[in-house]
Amino acid sequence: MSQATHTEEPQKLSALSKFIFASRWLQLPLYLGLILAQCVYVYHFWVELVDLIRAAMGDGVALQHLLDAVSVAGSDAVRPTKLNETTIMLVVLGLIDVVMISNLLIMVIVGGYETFVSRLGLQNHPDQPEWLSHVNATVLKVKLAMAIIGISSIHLLKTFINVKSYEAKELIAQTIIHVVFLLSALAIAYCDQLMSKTHQQAQKH
Repeated sequence: MSQATHTEEPQKLSALSKFIFASRWLQLPLYLGLILAQCVYVYHFWVELVDLIRAAMGDGVALQHLLDAVSVAGSDAVRPTKLNETTIMLVVLGLIDVVMISNLLIMVIVGGYETFVSRLGLQNHPDQPEWLSHVNATVLKVKLAMAIIGISSIHLLKTFINVKSYEAKELIAQTIIHVVFLLSALAIAYCDQLMSKTHQQAQKH
């Protein structure tokens, strides 16, 4: 005798439940706005990169643009007349900073939409990000915290490279903020670990 297969029909939602559930689509304009912000970062990246290449070829106007971008307001440091190693390093770190913020935006846009709005249907897609296959609100928080630490590290490194332009209290403040970011990420990861262990123990019983 063949066994009959029973499929559970989806529960019918009330009108109020449908309305509340559909309210998640209000987040769609926010994610579209972040995509526009991503476009701004792409434009800014290429402007900085073109200026760096032109300055390396001896363009004085491009060099002034770069110095304006990396100089600290109110600093009495003498501006260089040609591209030097410190300026190149600061500009490259700025480009890396843009890339890391762009990665952060991608995680928020793709992961947030997948988690809070609607499935993207990327299963078995060759370009599906590895982290997206097991993303949830907690995992997304941990990844965002790690990305913020990376961005903070770049800013702190830029500060120490240009250390003569900053006062001691500014250096201490940036270092403390970076340490706070580190501790916050560790706390989030620890809470995630506790929740995972609790969930595993609940499944065993």
